[in-house]
Amino acid sequence: MAGSFGLRELVIVCLVLSSLVGYSEQAQSFEVRALLRIRELLNSPASLRSWKNDTDFCNAETSSSVTVVCYGGSITQLHIIGEKGTPQLPENFSIDAFVSSLVKLPSLKVLKLVSLGLWGPLPGKISRLSGLEILDLTSNFFHNAIPRQISSLINLQTLILDGNKFTGRLPDGLGLLSDLAVLSVKNNSFRGPLPDTLGDLQNLRILALSRNNFTGNVPDLTNLENLQVLDLEDNSFGPKFPLVGSKIVSLVLRRNRFTSSIPENVQSCHQLEHLDVSSNGLVGPFPSSLLSLPLITYLSIAENKLTGMLFDNLPCNSALNLVDLSANLLTGTLPSCLHSGSKTKVVVYTGNCLETGDKNQHPVSFCRNEALAVGIIPRHHRKKMGSKAILALSICGSVIGGAILVAVALLIVRSFRAKKTVRKTPTRLIMESASTAYTSKLFSDARYITQAMKLGSLSVPSYRTFSLEELEEATNNFDTSSFVGEGSTGQIYRGRLRDGSYVAVRCLKLKRSNSIQNFMHQIEFISKLRHQHLVSALGHCFECYLDDSSVSRIFLVFEYVPNGTLRSWISDKHSRRRLNWAQRVSAAIGIAKGIQFLHTGIVPGVFSNDLKITDILLDQNLVAKISSFNLPILDESTGKAGLHDIPSGSKEVNGARERYNEKLDVYDFGTILLEIITGRRINTKKDVKILKEQLQASLTGDDAWRRSVVDPRVKNSSSDESVKTMVEICYRCLLEDPADRPSVEDVLWNLQFAAQVQDACRGDSQSSDSSPISPFQPSRQIAIR
Repeated sequence: MAGSFGLRELVIVCLVLSSLVGYSEQAQSFEVRALLRIRELLNSPASLRSWKNDTDFCNAETSSSVTVVCYGGSITQLHIIGEKGTPQLPENFSIDAFVSSLVKLPSLKVLKLVSLGLWGPLPGKISRLSGLEILDLTSNFFHNAIPRQISSLINLQTLILDGNKFTGRLPDGLGLLSDLAVLSVKNNSFRGPLPDTLGDLQNLRILALSRNNFTGNVPDLTNLENLQVLDLEDNSFGPKFPLVGSKIVSLVLRRNRFTSSIPENVQSCHQLEHLDVSSNGLVGPFPSSLLSLPLITYLSIAENKLTGMLFDNLPCNSALNLVDLSANLLTGTLPSCLHSGSKTKVVVYTGNCLETGDKNQHPVSFCRNEALAVGIIPRHHRKKMGSKAILALSICGSVIGGAILVAVALLIVRSFRAKKTVRKTPTRLIMESASTAYTSKLFSDARYITQAMKLGSLSVPSYRTFSLEELEEATNNFDTSSFVGEGSTGQIYRGRLRDGSYVAVRCLKLKRSNSIQNFMHQIEFISKLRHQHLVSALGHCFECYLDDSSVSRIFLVFEYVPNGTLRSWISDKHSRRRLNWAQRVSAAIGIAKGIQFLHTGIVPGVFSNDLKITDILLDQNLVAKISSFNLPILDESTGKAGLHDIPSGSKEVNGARERYNEKLDVYDFGTILLEIITGRRINTKKDVKILKEQLQASLTGDDAWRRSVVDPRVKNSSSDESVKTMVEICYRCLLEDPADRPSVEDVLWNLQFAAQVQDACRGDSQSSDSSPISPFQPSRQIAIR
């Protein structure tokens, strides 16, 4: 019985094994047909002519051009390497059919198809090879974008797409490939910024992106603790120097648009062997400690604007075989350790101001002047020069410029003899307030600039960097005759450029030292902020120090607004200029439109602008322009000029500020509107309270009583309905509870209604004691409680 049972069991085992062998042979036959189809689609190159129906692919000999590897009877690796320079396959080639054949090898883990003439967009069905760990498609003719389905290859460890014609952006889904160790897309036509998700690839060791059209700042890569190679050569990355981890071995940034300084953390990369930052616009001091890094063998900083003094006794790593310091602004003596002592060591240092005794060096004065031309001055110069001399030596430089459009006109119309005293007003800590803060993402990502901003742009000159010579010529060397005043944010000069246009130049003296990078995201945003009712920044220059490259002063160049402040046309007792009622309503509409743009023209919006009537300027056509709004760069100066004793409402001191930040500007607009209506100067909280009470009383009286609050110089030319609308909306803007105040949209709608009913009046010069017939009744007019 036992013997028969054993025999039966043996028979069953043999049958199972036989079926498995048959299945394996069937699978092998299936894969053989896929390989033969691949050979056919490749036009049967010489390296594949030995492939036949009876070829035992799993045991065939490998070569440098063809390799097939099997495991468990299935093909797991396929390498087909063509000759360098292989032309594109004929027009009848189908990349879709080719990939369809590939996916019939479901066990593939390694796929290398190099120099085979493959062309067309890479089909998304490549993701069906779910077990792929290495994908190498180097030197073919693939075009269009990488398919988003690539993110499905979760086992992928190496992705090499070098030498193709891929376009578009790198997909965000690459960040999902958690096992990815090598990402190389060199020599393609990729464009745009890199996805932030690259910073999530914890296992990434090699990131090679050279010879593409990438732009923008490189994502923060400091969390990639395994990153050893970063190759960004020949793109348009910048301006910020990329942040990398301490285990970096090779860092190649050659031929990009980096214009910041070399960060200190690079000097602590003790595994760094190869550093090439040549052909950029780097500024600031050259970290000479790079010469003595323990493993450094290649160092090139050529063709930048790096400054600093070298000394004979500086240490160097003896393993250095190439050092290129050429075309910078270095002074001092070439270190003795760099004097070529071997035939293999290459040291290049031409085009500096070093004391070498050869003709390939500039005089020291050249490097000093060039350093000034990018806004860098030695710190000891600052101690020897007065404020006027500093202004004359402050040089315009790299991209920083921008805004702080604060009380320009008030300062412009002041006497040229005004004393240069700095008002010590508190600085609004915008970056500390969650409700009004601007993240670096806002300023660095163009997607946050909305269509409303584009619609608000004007035909003003493009934002640019100004040279020192231009500003000196425009302001007569910053002469006192050009000086028009000094506010809490710096000195103001009136200048005339070579093309005959006038500008206002503001010098901002910073409270503390800051690097260029601290301002880049702010200024990039400010330079694009253009609207008919905002004063536009036209350019900048800046001052920083030779030894640490920190910024000490910023010069901002604004469009010149010639007709002074709105106050000078409303309540200035000594001015002969006056706006009539229609012009006042028009100015109010312009201010409201400017506020609406600040709130909705960008995301998340510019709020809490602390607007004053002295912040409103009138151009040659009496168009109102806001010259001051809330930006983080204010934190770096001494604060904002203007009155700070007018409150924003008694209930907004604490938590309500975050909840009703939009209504802070509505309140400030109400104080401006109050002065427009009454023609009386408003300087204190008490002034607001008195006039607000008069408005409230007038709303319960007849038209004659209401008109008693209007500036006597214009009340006879104003429509009763227009006055009523203006008074009502002004009173609502000044309500103490922010929740009760109208929105900016409602304010603007009511002001436009006031303008329409005024236009229906028989004429500004004609007295009108009775209300004109309104062409329509407002459906959104705000009732007074």
